[in-house]
Amino acid sequence: MTRSMVDMGLRLGIDLDGVVADFNRGWTQAYNATFGAQLVPEMVTTWESPLELTHFPDMAAFWSWARDHGGHSVFRYLEPYPTAVETLRALNRSGHDLVIITAKPDWAVHDTLEWLADHRIPTREIHFTDAKHEVTCDVYLDDAPEQVRRLADAHATTATVCRYVRPWNDPVDGAVDVHDWEEFDRLVARQSMRAAG
Repeated sequence: MTRSMVDMGLRLGIDLDGVVADFNRGWTQAYNATFGAQLVPEMVTTWESPLELTHFPDMAAFWSWARDHGGHSVFRYLEPYPTAVETLRALNRSGHDLVIITAKPDWAVHDTLEWLADHRIPTREIHFTDAKHEVTCDVYLDDAPEQVRRLADAHATTATVCRYVRPWNDPVDGAVDVHDWEEFDRLVARQSMRAAG
């Protein structure tokens, strides 16, 4: 990281689902309402849980169902994780740039933009891409196992890659484990101080 004393703000590459927005609570509640099931988010322990816990034969069928819920996708009304939004706002007030980097299907883009607006996420930069490692940031925060690996491989010497620890991911060489938003806030503060020299 190369920052001057004047410019101490960092570019923070923030994933949404599983990090800021509680996707598993959202889809399990929607599934329960549609099919009379009794799923709870705590049952999601692997990346394949949508198949393991439901009747869908493959992920294409799951996403087809997730696409339409009363004119919106399942992404539209997700609840934020506790303190996620407040921490993002505080980080922005501290001078850091929030760069939202999320892998979403095309049909979820408008719902995601509305969700970001509803929750007043203070960002001027949003990337809808599976190639998250191609978006240059100083610090990354993600929970997807493959994304964390790719980010760590691509930015081992140029950025801090954080794995948001969840039951569905494992430690990754070159990535720093983060367990909650308070821990991430402290990590960014330390990185900012180092960047300032």
